[in-house]
Amino acid sequence: MERRETVTGEDPGPLIRLFGLTGGRARPQGEAFDLVAIVTTVGAGFHESSDLIPEHHAVLSLCRRPTPVADVAAHLRLPLNITRVILGDLRREGLVTIERPRPAAQTIDERIYREVLHGLRSL
Repeated sequence: MERRETVTGEDPGPLIRLFGLTGGRARPQGEAFDLVAIVTTVGAGFHESSDLIPEHHAVLSLCRRPTPVADVAAHLRLPLNITRVILGDLRREGLVTIERPRPAAQTIDERIYREVLHGLRSL
């Protein structure tokens, strides 16, 4: 049997696989998140479900430690939009949390601001 080619003459193989990973969706459902959002597995990250695909299991394993969305996409070697759909599915199932990182100004201890201010005043 002859393999069917697209109009451009190229085999669409990987595109079909990506389409299957997301069920044809190009965007995640629910609240949007960006590249620097932090993904963390909820609980122990072990979930026995026949609904989970290998990529889901890879994310659950990787994100036992807080991991940026961009790093998850790089680890999976998948396009960012596909990764976002996978992460959105896991979030909807309650298997991961996705949080915006705290702005740098919120992570600096007030004590440091006081020391800087004191140093400036002594100039």
